Amino acid sequence: MDTHFFGDTAVLLGRSLKHITRSLDTIITTAIMPVAFMLLFVYVFGGAVKHGSGSYVTYLLPGILLITIASGISYTAYRLFVDMKGGIFERFQSMPIARSSVLWSHVLTSLVANLISLVVVVGVALLMGFRSGAGVLAWLAIAGILLLFTLALTWIAVIPGLSAKSVDGVGAFSYPLIFLPFISSAFVPTHTMPGPVRAFAEHQPVTSIVNAIRDLFTQQPVGSGIWIALAWMVGIVVVAYSFAMVIYRRKIA
Repeated sequence: MDTHFFGDTAVLLGRSLKHITRSLDTIITTAIMPVAFMLLFVYVFGGAVKHGSGSYVTYLLPGILLITIASGISYTAYRLFVDMKGGIFERFQSMPIARSSVLWSHVLTSLVANLISLVVVVGVALLMGFRSGAGVLAWLAIAGILLLFTLALTWIAVIPGLSAKSVDGVGAFSYPLIFLPFISSAFVPTHTMPGPVRAFAEHQPVTSIVNAIRDLFTQQPVGSGIWIALAWMVGIVVVAYSFAMVIYRRKIA
């Protein structure tokens, strides 16, 4: 059964990736907004932001990477929505394939597409002066955090992709996710914020994730912050996956 699932998922993943390669403009579009934010904050606001030592682009990059992922997953929801409305799911269900492989192919496509966008954004950051002395293990840890964050948001995206009634409804869910980093430590230290805003910023998941990535970039001790970040992301994956599978089973029943 496992071999059947993995084989079916691989075939369907190939189908989805072909669609991605035929529309690389969607990946570039995903990267444009985060890059624009990075240019704006570094070259317009960077001189006025008191963030501590080091370059502002290095301080800023972890939050920009999370925004890149948040903007990219809206395409995952859109692709799911199009397949649902186009009857693709029903067609696949009439074939002798593992039912969950249809959904997992979209999730894995999201991981691949977001990886490409992240590479583009990091490349621009390097041109803007981003430098890191992080070793191989630190980079692997950063990649793991970004992968888990992408997985968490992708399963959130699956929910509107399966249940939305219109294209506008599919895209609307991503806006709060994109702007959540703005009320975190992504752009400025949280201690500069007024009381209620600071309290929210310090206890929402983006801050702990951003801080963990930033500490790894700058070779600082990550402390317990990385475990808080991992707990947030694993919790989101479990809850979002559970809701998504319930909706999916109802749709294909």
